[in-house]
Amino acid sequence: MRFSDIIGLEETKQKLISAVKENHVAHAQLFFGAEGSANLAMSLAFATYINCTNPSDTDSCGECSSCKKIDKLVHPDVQFVFPVSSTKKVTGKSVVSSSYLPEWRNFALTNPYNGIEQWSSFYGAENKQANISKEESRNIIKNLSLKAFEAKYKVMLIWLPEYMHVNAANGILKILEEPPAQTIFLLVTNDYEKLLTTILSRCQLLKIRTFSEDEVAHHLEKAHGVDSVKANKIAALAEGNLNKASTLINEIEDDAHKMFRDWMRLCWTRNFSELTAMNDVFSSMNKSAQMTLLLYGLNMMREALIAKLATVNELKLNEEESGFVKNFGKALSLTVLEKISGELNKAHYHLGRNASPKILFMDMSLTIGRLMTSK
Repeated sequence: MRFSDIIGLEETKQKLISAVKENHVAHAQLFFGAEGSANLAMSLAFATYINCTNPSDTDSCGECSSCKKIDKLVHPDVQFVFPVSSTKKVTGKSVVSSSYLPEWRNFALTNPYNGIEQWSSFYGAENKQANISKEESRNIIKNLSLKAFEAKYKVMLIWLPEYMHVNAANGILKILEEPPAQTIFLLVTNDYEKLLTTILSRCQLLKIRTFSEDEVAHHLEKAHGVDSVKANKIAALAEGNLNKASTLINEIEDDAHKMFRDWMRLCWTRNFSELTAMNDVFSSMNKSAQMTLLLYGLNMMREALIAKLATVNELKLNEEESGFVKNFGKALSLTVLEKISGELNKAHYHLGRNASPKILFMDMSLTIGRLMTSK
């Protein structure tokens, strides 16, 4: 992984490169970013850059032995720790990162923007809670006691340290504060507030922003061959999360607009028998599709608000969608549009926390109907 493999985020790349040039590389760094951000990708690119034998002012060379080995995640001086749980094949004290390295390499190389759910499914966690055990902390200390084989820096990359058992976290405090010479810890987290304060106090925090809509769209076009219209539509729904954007490629359907449009019309007419039938359709959809529908609705509400105040963004909407948001914006006041958007956002939040979809969608339909017809 090189900096050039990551879309955008030039300010973060330059900050890391400047630290290397000025010889101000902190021995323990915390790469914080929301799920679907470039925190893992950026840490891998940084590990590649600091050990590159011929780096430029903007990136690693990608050609030297070190770059090629790190690119395949097989460099002997770049080690990985990550949350795991027992499986049918791996149990007891063998439940440590080293037992899952082949799966981890495949997982991280396929999509470094994936999260813990995708990782658990990838190695076959069988609904067991993944964590970083106390046994793992012993392995970290043991591995870092050895001298580097060939690299300038020995790198210990810990992915999602917030899943670290408290005994494991306490077990690495001393080596995290005073690591061996030329040893760097890179901790990659989605939620640094869950870390022990004693861990946080020993790390330099680097906050990595979410991707912009343009960056997400560009990534979809370049990496997945998605056409620009669909890429812009997905980018508006993904909220800067490349993991979510990749999922939406297969989930966003051409009839999403028809479903949302018909739903809003039934809410407007308060056709309760038809709303009940549509509610059954919503309930039969899988959770991911339900979440996507709500995100699509939120995007339509946003565009309707924009249409009320300015002009519709023709790059993100097709002709039918443009007509819908224009008419929707004309028919309802700003206050009502904002309240409907609030209901959709609230439903998205509760659905993500396992609310009953049947109750949630029916209650939302009735609430939106009341808002539309209120005076």
